Parts: sequence; C-alpha cells; structure tokens
Amino acid sequence: MKHRILIIEDEPAIADNIVYALETEGFQCRWCATGGEGLLALAEKFDLAVLDVGLPDISGFDLCKEIRKRHDLPILFLTARAGEIDRVVGLEIGADDYVVKPFSPRELAARIKAILRRTAPAAAPQPSLPFRVDTDRLIIAYFEAPLELSRYEYRLLLVLLEKPGRVWSREQLMERAWDSPESSLDRTVDAHVKSLRAKLREVKPDIDPIRTHRGMGYALKEDW
Repeated sequence: MKHRILIIEDEPAIADNIVYALETEGFQCRWCATGGEGLLALAEKFDLAVLDVGLPDISGFDLCKEIRKRHDLPILFLTARAGEIDRVVGLEIGADDYVVKPFSPRELAARIKAILRRTAPAAAPQPSLPFRVDTDRLIIAYFEAPLELSRYEYRLLLVLLEKPGRVWSREQLMERAWDSPESSLDRTVDAHVKSLRAKLREVKPDIDPIRTHRGMGYALKEDW
C-alpha cells in the first residue's frame, strides 16, 4: 500500500513540484493550500504531513501544535526560514524534520522516506526474549523491570529488538533511530549503546544482551 502524504503549502508551483517528486517515488499525495483546509483533510488517514511555515491563515508552527493535539502522524516543516532558532522551535514543538527552501525535491523525498522508516511500528519482540515493549507508554521492560531510557536509547533498543541476531551497522542504526542521522557521528551510536548496556546490567549484571561485531556494528543476543 502506498504511503499517503498530506502537503499543506500555499504556493502552487512549489506544491506541484513536491507532488510530482513524491508521486514519482511512489507516494500518494493530497495538497491543501491553507492550514484550515489541511486540518479538515486530516479526517482522512495520512502517513506524514509536510507543512509550510508561512501559510496565509495560520503559522505552520501553530498548525503543528493543533495537529499534535489530535494526531500522531510525523510532520516535516518546509520553510524559507533558515535561522537556527526557527529549526529548534520547529523540532521542539513536535516536527520530525525541517527542510529549508529552496530545496531539492529528491532530498525531500529521501527525508520523508527516512522519517517513515524511523517512525514505522516496531515488530514485537519474540516471546522467548526477556523484553516487553509497551508502545503506548513508550516503555521497555527487561526481565519485567521497566527501563529508564532516554529517547534515543529507547529507539535504539526498539531497532535491535526487531530482529535479534541481525547485525546493524552504525549507519543503519542512526538512520532508524536518530532525528538527524546526517549530523550524527559513529561515536554517538557507541555512546548510546554503552549507556544502554549499563542500564541493562543494572537489571541483570551477568548478562550482556548486546553483541559488538567489530568493524560491522551491533546485534541483540538471540540465544537465551
């Protein structure tokens, strides 16, 4: 099934370019020229929304807040504002990414694909594993002990739980778990794996469920 993308952008020429680029990549798009029209469109099911910050009837930031009150779909801001403070505000109020105009339609499509990969529901862990995932409460329990995890530790462990035994490269883990993988470093993954291991050892000091494959990446233990 094709991913459905809601585009809220008041400039027809830009919207046409976005729709063309995304439909070429296999997405199904709906374009709305105002925030009000976009809110009404959200009565339908979408997988991601692209919001222009400078809409004629409402700020994209305010629109994002309204969407977040009712829906949990990923949001990507598209804007002419290149200032750091605007990017920070956009991310802090709930956006998943931020693309500045002028932009490459191919880059926009790639960023949307990356967001959809990161936000895809994680596969439930195998029943034999000593992990229990509560996606509603964003909690992972290890041997029935709830873990106190940071945002990225939680996402990182979810990825590892998808396929125990699979070796994930650092690049793959960054792509799946980080908001801005292109600005992260390999040692960022290493540092989070180290802290995650420490929290797991607090529950079971004699077990290290994360295996390091030198030069390749990390995998979750599959033989318990």
